[in-house]
Amino acid sequence: MNFDQLSPRRQEQLMAFDRLLTIMDELREQCPWDRKQTMDSLRHLTIEETYELSDAILEKDVQEIRKELGDIQLHLVFYAKIASETGTESPDRFDMADVLNSVCDKLISRHPHIYGDTIAETEEQVKANWEQLKLKEGNKSVLGGVPGSLPALVKAMRIQEKARGAGFDWDEKQQVWEKVEEEMQEFKAEFNLDGEPAESNVTIDIERAEGEFGDLLFSLVNYARFIDINPETALERTNKKFIKRFQYIEQQARANGKKLNEMTLSEMDVYWNEAKTILDF
Repeated sequence: MNFDQLSPRRQEQLMAFDRLLTIMDELREQCPWDRKQTMDSLRHLTIEETYELSDAILEKDVQEIRKELGDIQLHLVFYAKIASETGTESPDRFDMADVLNSVCDKLISRHPHIYGDTIAETEEQVKANWEQLKLKEGNKSVLGGVPGSLPALVKAMRIQEKARGAGFDWDEKQQVWEKVEEEMQEFKAEFNLDGEPAESNVTIDIERAEGEFGDLLFSLVNYARFIDINPETALERTNKKFIKRFQYIEQQARANGKKLNEMTLSEMDVYWNEAKTILDF
């Protein structure tokens, strides 16, 4: 399609993207820091930017989301620019056009219900088709697409989603909850030592305890999936809630000339309960 035939806003979007590519070219050539960077040196920075975007989304800070999306887009352009600088005959060479065309081709290939004659009328059918297509593309396992470096909680969710796409899943959420209770009882029976005296020589087999606790967490993630809760998001919201309440305790303690390490738990609980009623979560 001719550029002039595009809507004014689409033209503006393309021009903005071209502006970023041009600036990246200039920085790579003229800035000592940008010129020095490699894919390896950028990796941890990209991860950091992704977490910052995640925080902004959880906080529902739209202006911060826009800013963090820009930072991540810069990183994507940076990686493509680095790759484009390899020799013209190198099989590892690619640029941003290759990146974008590749993902466009993949989207078209994996949506045959839109761009082909496959029928998929529900989200579950789309997911099932997606996993089957990935197997045809060369994946040796349905779980092969789960990155090994994912945080464990996120990885558990993705493993379960992919297994479901292959038809390996519970039928009803009640079955999953029964599994949660079963795992809870197993963990409690083996490792709840509240009844043991303080001087008892009973020790916990940490490796077995971790295994049982992992089973319990995995079953809770499974149940969360059945009731459409993202466990990573749920836990992070609780983390943020705890931080706000704890910081309220610190603020009130300072305002009253107290130090936390000199307060009793009962005294801190007073401020904690105030935080629960005062702060808006």
